[in-house]
Order: sequence, then structure tokens, then C-alpha cells
Amino acid sequence: MGDLTVFRGAGKMGFLWGVIVLQECFDIVLRGARIVDGTGNPSFPGDVGIRDGRIALVGHVPQGDRDLDVSGMLLCPGFVDIHNHADHGILAFPDAESHVMQGVTTSVVGNCGLSMAPINPRRTELARRYLAPFLRSEVEYGWDWKTSAEFFQKIKNNGTAMNLAPLVGHGTIRIAVMGFDDGVPSVEEMGLMKEMLAQSLEEGAFGLSSGLIYPPGSYARAEELVELAGVMKDHGGFYASHMRNEGDRLIESLEETLALGERCGIPVQVSHLKAVGRANWGKVNEALRLMESARQRGIDVNCDVYPYQAGMTTLTALLPPAALEGGVERMLARLSDSAERGRIEAQVEKGIPGWENWVKSLGWEKIVISECEARKDVEGRSLEEISCMWECSPCQALFDLLLETRGIATMLLFGIGEEDLRAAVKNPMSCIASDSWVNAPRGGGKPHPRGYGTFPRFLKRFVRENGDLSWEEGIRKITAMPAAKAGIEERGCVKEGFWADLVVIDPEKIADRATFQDPHRYPEGLSHVLVNGEFVVKEGRPTGHRPGKILKRR
Repeated sequence: MGDLTVFRGAGKMGFLWGVIVLQECFDIVLRGARIVDGTGNPSFPGDVGIRDGRIALVGHVPQGDRDLDVSGMLLCPGFVDIHNHADHGILAFPDAESHVMQGVTTSVVGNCGLSMAPINPRRTELARRYLAPFLRSEVEYGWDWKTSAEFFQKIKNNGTAMNLAPLVGHGTIRIAVMGFDDGVPSVEEMGLMKEMLAQSLEEGAFGLSSGLIYPPGSYARAEELVELAGVMKDHGGFYASHMRNEGDRLIESLEETLALGERCGIPVQVSHLKAVGRANWGKVNEALRLMESARQRGIDVNCDVYPYQAGMTTLTALLPPAALEGGVERMLARLSDSAERGRIEAQVEKGIPGWENWVKSLGWEKIVISECEARKDVEGRSLEEISCMWECSPCQALFDLLLETRGIATMLLFGIGEEDLRAAVKNPMSCIASDSWVNAPRGGGKPHPRGYGTFPRFLKRFVRENGDLSWEEGIRKITAMPAAKAGIEERGCVKEGFWADLVVIDPEKIADRATFQDPHRYPEGLSHVLVNGEFVVKEGRPTGHRPGKILKRR
């Protein structure tokens, strides 16, 4: 408490005794802002007093010695990134500069079925090689953990600037139990997968993620996912899915996802909703109508979207699923065999029923190498450009590049329509997510600029410039809404008693600066970011402090 004055007064009922708090003691006071509290309610002027990592007072706070004048600014909850892959790089970049500098204070990690745990020691190398394109070569991960709890203890020991809320990945569990086998799990294997999922949920995971476009997740039939979802019904949590197809079969894939949610009675999050390829533009509206109908039937479904017209993933995703059976090393062996290579080339060029073939839907010119440490000269170039440089077909250039890099490369896919993007962003069911990895300018390469600019870009384009959403609506989509969907408690709102995850922005200046050719650029118009009551960004610069926590679902 602060200094106290005791008063004594007389009234009709006799003497009254009371205590007035003349001056509260706060660790920090953010004074004079316009507060957008995250709920969607109208903003209001006020101060925020912080004590012991939490918001102690919202409103008029008495003058103190630790005041910071933020008049003329918006004071918001810290941004909650519901679809993120920061767990892959946080050991390399514990200060999470690319994220905290755009206002992210909590990241939901382990998405697309690609969590870092649990690990079966007998299949560690399979998991490590599969995740290698998303990891940092300069870090010795050790791979000395088995469970989700052990992996997150490793992060805790190293420190993290932002909070992490983990999901457990279906693909990771499948690798641990079945490797890269394309088959139906036996009763024993299904039991082991369910045990691993249950243990991760008991250790605090917020739910299950799937990446049904990537092997080995793509090998799973619907019944396998239903059985795992049944475990979540017993333990709690939500199901986030990178669906089987985001192009020609977008609607069929969404129907599968909604059916699982309805059958198992669990909340569903459709990851990075989009329709890839010009021929599929417009399908996002149909997908949104389907989701709205599902909500009317009682299915708790939402989606997330990133405010860009390009995605990013591993280069191996251009290959048909069978090419990855057995793991990355088996894939490389196939590409080294002329007969196998010819068969795979024919499948890439002609397509396979049910497989999302980005080469067919986008064209080689729309597929651009993003990060490729072994061949820096191809970063930022399309596969069409590389084929011209190397004087070979684009497919042969792809195969040669995969062999030379041992499969460790990522790519950008340019194929999202502007009207689809805007429809998804504006819809009340959507929240905004980055689908990115942690990074810093020293990280090199040409990663997707969403890793540096997602949230400032959203606020600049869709709130300030286009007016598609009010500030209150826009802030809700990146704070309270994703926190509530994920089940993250006491975060996502400027509210007394909540953890002091806070962002101070200039509404007239907030903007992204990262581009596809120059992605390592921090945004502007964001002056302060606090995580658990401690500055991780102050006066527009990262502080190097690591007050983040590994959050657990209650």
C-alpha cells in the first residue's frame, strides 16, 4: 500500500472512522493514454497503474515517481498471436525481437501439427530432420527432451521475452509413434498417440493442432483425428487445423474440420483461412458462410488470417505426399534415383487427385525461395528464375535444390486474392495471426515480412486507412478474442487484476516497414511493450529483458 491518513468525522449516526489511500505505490504508471481495453467497448481516457506484474488500477491514478507520459497514444492489451511457430526458434532468439517489436506479448505455438514435443528418443532424428527448415543451424538444441513439459522447461531456463501458450502437434505425435508410415495406426499405436496427447494436455497444452497438408499429418484418415479429438473432449482444449486443402478442395476440407468439431463437441480454429490460386478466389466467402451456418448449429468455430497475399512454408511441401514417406532422408534418396525422380516429376506436372499441388494452382513464377542457408544466391528468386539461371526445367531445379540443401529451405507462395483477404479480415469470426517464426535482423535470409509486420500492417491498412474496422473492433481481434478462443486466462484485456501485458501505439503512425525483398525491418509507431509488467520494448527499442512465461491451460 501507500501512505495512509486516518480521519474521524461526525454524522447523524455518530462517529465514522475510515481510511483514505493518499498515494498508491505502483511499479509503473502509464499516464494520459486513450485506453482501448480489448473487449470491443468504446475507448476512454485514463491511466494504468502496474504492481507486481499485474494491472492494479485503471482510471485516474495519483501522481507518482514512476510515471510515464503516454498522452496522445493508444494503450492496448498486448497482442495475442493465436497461430505462431515461435517454439521452433525461441532458443535461438529468446528476446523474440521480431515479435515484441510489433506488439506481440503472447504466442500460441505448436501449430500446423508441428510442435517440438513430445519426442520418441528412437525417432528423434526423423523429427529433427523434418523440422530442420524451421530451426536455426547456429543453435545446439540438444534434443534431450521427451515430453512437452521438458521442452518448455528448456525454454524457461533460457528465458523468453514473450509468453508462450503451447499446442501439441498431431504430426509430431504421429512421428513419435509411427514415423513417416502412410497407414492406419494399429490399436496399440492409436493408444500410444492418445496417451501422448493426454499427457501433453495434462502438462498444460492448450489443445491439438494438425497440419493435414504435410506428411505425416496428411496420411491420417478422419477417424484417427476423431479418436484424438475425443481425448481433448475429456481433458479440455481446442483443435486448430491447417486443413487438407486450401485451394481446389477448400470447401470439402472445411466440411471435414467442422464435422470433427460437431461430432466431438470441441472448439475448432481454422488456421490461416484463404483460397490459394486465382481459380479459387471467391471461395473464402463460401467458406465463411459455411462457418456461420456451423455456428448456428452450435459448433464453436473461428478462423485466423494473416494480412498478406502470400504464404510461407517448407520447400518440401511442393512434393506429393508419397515422396516424403519414410522421412526426409528417404525423400532425398528418391530424388537421387532417376526412375523415382521421373515418377515424382510426372506427379508434380500432372497432379494427383486430392493433393493440393501449388505448382499447378500458382505456377513456378509465383513460388519464391525465402530462406536457404546453403544457397544464399537463390533467396528472393522464383523457381522459374532459378531454372533459367541453371538452364534446366523448373521441376529439375526444385529437385536439385532440395538435394543440395538436404531439404532445408523455405518458400513464399504468392496466390491469395485481395478481396478474399479483406472478406476474411473483416468477418466477426476471424482474428489476426502472423503464422511466423521468431527472428531478428541478424537472422539473415528473406523470411516472410509477416514475422515483423503482421499486427502493425493490420492496424494500418484495415483500421486506419480502409476503415473496415474501428480501433476497438480491430484491437479486439488481436487481444481478447484470440485469448478467449485459446483459453488463455487473465490476458487480452486492460483490466484490473489481469497480467500487465500492454502495448502503447501512435494511431497516426503505426505501420509495417518489412517487405518481401527487405523483411528484417521493425515497424514504426509502437513505442512501448510490457510483458508481465516489465518493458520488453521501451521508447521503440527492445530492452533485452525476458519476463515471458510458459503459460498452462487450467
